[in-house]
Amino acid sequence: MSDRAQHRFPKADEDIRQSRGVPDTPQTRAPSYRLAFADDEFLCRDELRPVRLQLELLKPEMTLAEAGITSTIVMFGGARIPDPEEKATARTETLAGLSHYYAEAEEFARLCTLKSLKTGGTEDVIITGGGPGVMEAGCKGAERAGGKSISLNIVLPHEQAPNSYASPELCFNFHYFAIRKMHFLMRAKAITVFPGGFGTLDELFETLTLVQTQRMAPLPILLFGEAFWRSIINWEALADAGTISDEDIKLFRFVETADEAMTLMENWEPVEG
Repeated sequence: MSDRAQHRFPKADEDIRQSRGVPDTPQTRAPSYRLAFADDEFLCRDELRPVRLQLELLKPEMTLAEAGITSTIVMFGGARIPDPEEKATARTETLAGLSHYYAEAEEFARLCTLKSLKTGGTEDVIITGGGPGVMEAGCKGAERAGGKSISLNIVLPHEQAPNSYASPELCFNFHYFAIRKMHFLMRAKAITVFPGGFGTLDELFETLTLVQTQRMAPLPILLFGEAFWRSIINWEALADAGTISDEDIKLFRFVETADEAMTLMENWEPVEG
């Protein structure tokens, strides 16, 4: 639609301003009088869920498109993985032992961002969940390299604020997990998965399912920490039981360091279907 056609009628924000300046009467105070698109109470009704889903899909999509971002490198991982400098406060000894993956996540994001900046900083941009732990490390690494990161936060009882390293103009907040996960994958060039909990497992298995069922094109899927992943998931048992194929185990690779991950991404060969 041309600018001329768009401006033939009053803009929505102009009508919002004008509606706020009307006389205060019983009629103008009534909920029914509010402009539908400026009525929070109306937009939060159960019947408006399809509209809210669409809004959560469109807002980040339009913002990222306007920023010129064409592809991303996804970093999934636990919010509880501590910075090595703070591992003494970790709730378990095992968690403290995983702190070196915070450092690897930070370095991986730094290396990816340096590479991205060579082509303008709009390709292969780091994207995380915007919270603490591995997500903080990813944002920190991107900032250290002089670049930006995308953060897809979600409203949770115990993680209300994005980490301080998240790029403000690319920091989003979600109500729906499903739409958030779509945005993680829509521009993904590669997926990296660091040690984590239920949320990380959910993100990993949804990605593997989409690739396995050919609902998403194959891409590098790198799991940091082979010992961790093998200790919590018996991949071979799934293949032995016949619930997955032997080829499905080749959909991902284990890595230990940021350098190893960079090399594997550059030399990735997808499994032949």
